[in-house]
Amino acid sequence: MSIAMDPEPEPDSELEFDKNSYESTRVQFGKELRKYRIMSGLTQRELCTVVPIAVSHLSMLENGHRAPTRKLAHQMDEALDLGTTLIDLLDRLDRVATQVPRWFRPWLEFEREAESIRMWEPLMVPGLLQTEDYARAVLSREPGITDEKVEEHVTARMDRQGILKRPKPPMLWIVLDEGILHRPIADSEVMRGQFQNLLEAAEIPWIFLQILPYTAHSVIGLLGGFVIADMSKNAPPVAYIDSQTIGDRVSERLEEVKRLEFRHNLIRADALPRSDSRDMIKEAIQRWTT
Repeated sequence: MSIAMDPEPEPDSELEFDKNSYESTRVQFGKELRKYRIMSGLTQRELCTVVPIAVSHLSMLENGHRAPTRKLAHQMDEALDLGTTLIDLLDRLDRVATQVPRWFRPWLEFEREAESIRMWEPLMVPGLLQTEDYARAVLSREPGITDEKVEEHVTARMDRQGILKRPKPPMLWIVLDEGILHRPIADSEVMRGQFQNLLEAAEIPWIFLQILPYTAHSVIGLLGGFVIADMSKNAPPVAYIDSQTIGDRVSERLEEVKRLEFRHNLIRADALPRSDSRDMIKEAIQRWTT
């Protein structure tokens, strides 16, 4: 038996959204809204008797097909007795979305949905494993950037690391060049803290961290870093290619991704085993301590 749905109201200018905006704001908000509604024991129709919106509208919100507004987030907080939980979440998600370049936003979506992530980084600790102090040191070197903007970017970078705290985080296969352990991005205390954080990450079972030593004489990855996001079985992998340009760095082209996969395999083959890599990181910690 089909259930009659309330007619959807005419689009309100307050509910319109930029179709090119970072979609994770909608998707993540929708998932949290649905979680809290179910926890409160309410059906969609029951919630819509408290908050004056159509059931179809609520369904689109929960599925990430409609952008939430602050007014609606506030109404949901009141209806579900959540204090300011949803409006705080919306503010945080909006802040993250606006503090990353538009071309980078699609990559954040792929990164968030990836089942595993393969990464090669020749120059610095990657953003997913940076400490706040290390990230602040990196981001503050951007010409003309203000202290306020630096802190906004640091917050956005730390929020990205939320994917590592999920109940089922992505598998990480990371290879770092040995030079990263020697390059003085900041003072000794910051560097020591960063490599201690890296060592702790290397001990996590689902993070496979290896160091490519100088003695490998490998030059395959010297042109730049890259990341490959392995999606679900029904979706092809996607790559993010690091460079100095301001162009699009996200690639879904199968041939290009395949070439990067081949390069990552070759780089990993020359890298130290995990245990030896951890020993090298420990040596770096000692070096930055003394």
